[in-house]
Parts: sequence; structure tokens; C-alpha cells
Amino acid sequence: MKKILVINSGSSSIKFQLIRMPGEIVIASGLVERIGLENSTIHYKSKKMNVSDKVDIQNHEDGLNKVAAFLLDKEKGAIADMSEIDAVGHRVVHGGKDFADTVVIDGKVKKAIKDLFPLAPLHNPHNFTGIEVAEEVFPNAKQIAVFDTAFHQTLPEKAFRYAIPNKLYNEDHIRAYGFHGTSHKYVAEKAKDFISKKKSKVITVHLGNGCSITAIKNGKSVDHSLGFAPVNGLIMGTRSGDIDQSIIFYMVKTLGYSLEEVSEVLHKKSGMLGLTGYSDLREIEEKAAEGNRECQLALEMNAYRIKKYIGAYAAALNGVDVIVFTAGIGENSSILRRMVCEDMSYLGIELEDYKNNVRSSENRIISKETSKVLVLVIPTNEELEIAKESFKLIS
Repeated sequence: MKKILVINSGSSSIKFQLIRMPGEIVIASGLVERIGLENSTIHYKSKKMNVSDKVDIQNHEDGLNKVAAFLLDKEKGAIADMSEIDAVGHRVVHGGKDFADTVVIDGKVKKAIKDLFPLAPLHNPHNFTGIEVAEEVFPNAKQIAVFDTAFHQTLPEKAFRYAIPNKLYNEDHIRAYGFHGTSHKYVAEKAKDFISKKKSKVITVHLGNGCSITAIKNGKSVDHSLGFAPVNGLIMGTRSGDIDQSIIFYMVKTLGYSLEEVSEVLHKKSGMLGLTGYSDLREIEEKAAEGNRECQLALEMNAYRIKKYIGAYAAALNGVDVIVFTAGIGENSSILRRMVCEDMSYLGIELEDYKNNVRSSENRIISKETSKVLVLVIPTNEELEIAKESFKLIS
């Protein structure tokens, strides 16, 4: 039996779960949010405690120290001593071409993660900070990296190569890597509970602030919407998704943008935020219902992009047996799921409205019994998948 602390470090947040493996028992969980900002808060939940405290949290080290204090609380804590934590599993977004598996973190791994900062500037630096802080706060635990890109190392070369000079691939390693792999892997495995062994063509749709879609055959990722860095593909909260690359040249040469400004626009000012002024889909759906045309159009564009990818991946798989919606938006937005699935009868997709409209945290079927394609909603659990991968490595 092992206790594994899972850490998912964002730019101003830390999500965490303490999980007892192999029983998959969540001992404690929580969120540190608004790190370095006003009204920073720590949410902590265990059998003995459920609290949200507004406290001054200046940086990630401060945040993790406060997490440790909650875990060690003499009356309501989850552990008696820090040595009870056997491993700390870290979500790392970009692992490049060298990491197809979960690894114990050493100096070489840390250097590789740092070298990949330019490819995932919104993620890898904060993942790295979480690792360095955890090494100080939890010195006796093994530090383990679980890479979002690892699941997509099975992409065939015809899918991950770009039609650019070979030198840029052979020497500079420019290729599609794929992301959200921990989530896609988790829900694809859960989908097996609903399908026969013969059905092996699955499309998983991860819709959150970041969005991606994966074609999976016989449990292996064979195509994926995110590429060299996590900004292309589907329309996201603040990221543009697919655009004509000539727009970048036009913005620089004609409109006078610097490359840094273009990156800022495409990563942080585009997507649903750029289209509507809002990045929270719940607010966008509310405004759309009130008649806001920009919000209505943004929803239509979002759904249309997903539909196109489903069609493309159905072609790549030579059919589709199952479509899975997951992540915050995929699990909770009945509106977007309906918009994606309507007018898809050619592929045999028939949504059952009353099933789609049910709010639930359970894995569930939302397609009609007559639908040739099974449509599922499966809540993702990246933290549990990270714990499972970490446990396998240290057992």
C-alpha cells in the first residue's frame, strides 16, 4: 500500500489529491488558487475537514507548504508524518519525443522539462516550479513525472510529421506531439466498460479551457488535434485553435505586431475570449440565450470545429464506434454536446435529449438505443491516472 500525492501546478493554482494505492482511495484533495494575487484561497477536503480559507499565498512554495500544513494538522490532518507520502506524482504537459513513459525525476529529466519551456510556455514552467518546490517540501518522497504527451507517442509518422523540410524534423524535432494524453487515456479505458471487445474505434473529446480530440484504435492514440505546442486544433478558452499560418506573417509584416505580441494574442487573447469577451463557457451560454449574437456565433464555431474533427477522425479510423465527451465543458455543457452531435446522422450519431440534459457526475450513455455510434460522457480524473502511473513505477 502506497500513499501518493498528485500535484497539478498551473500558473496561479495547484490542484492536489492524496490517494492511497492500489485501492484508489482519495484521502484528501483540494485546490490552491489565485497564487500571488489578491483573495488567494486554499480549498481542502478530507474525511475530517472540509474548508476554504482565504489566505495570503505569495508563490507556489508558500502554497505547497500550506497544503502540507493541512495534511499534517494534528486534529484533522490526513497523515501523521511527511514520511507517509511515498511519491509525489506531477503532471507535466510537454515531454517532447524522449518521454513515452512515466519516469522518476532526476537532474536529467528536470533539464529536459526546462528545455521544453518554449514549446509549452503556459504550462511547463509552472510544472517545473511544482517539482522544485515539492522536492523541498516533501524531501523523502520519490518525485515522478507523468507527461501529457506520452500517450500520443503511438501516433504513426504519417500523422505526427509536418510537410516541412526534413532537417526541421531530423535536427530540430519539429513534429506533432499531442497533449491531454493523461485525460484521453483515462476516459478511453473507462469507455471499455460500455463496449464490446470488437468495438475498438473511439474518439475522445476533451473540452475544458484547453481542448483537444483524439482518434484511438485498439487503445492506442493514432491521431490528435494538438500538435507541436498546445495551441492549435479546437477552439479553446483563450487559445485560437487552427488558423491559417499566413495570418501570423500578415500580423508581423503588415500590422506591426512583434512575434511576442502574436504569441500573446494566439495563446491568451483568442478563442472564446477573443470572440465574445468571455472565457467561461457558462457565461457565454447565458449571454447566447439572452440573444447575444457574438456568443451565439462563438458556440456555433466551437461546435462546428469539433464536428469537422470528428468527421476527419472517423475517416482516419475507417469508422467510429464510440464518442466520449470529457473535461469541464465536455462533462457539463449539454448545449455544446447537442450542437456537436446534431446533423450527424450520416455517421450514425443520434443523441437522446433527455439523457443529454441530465446533470450527473457518473459515467453515462447519452445516445439513443438506435444510435449506431455510442455517445458517452465520462468525467476525467487526471489525478487518479497520475496516481496509477506513479504507483506502477514505484511498486
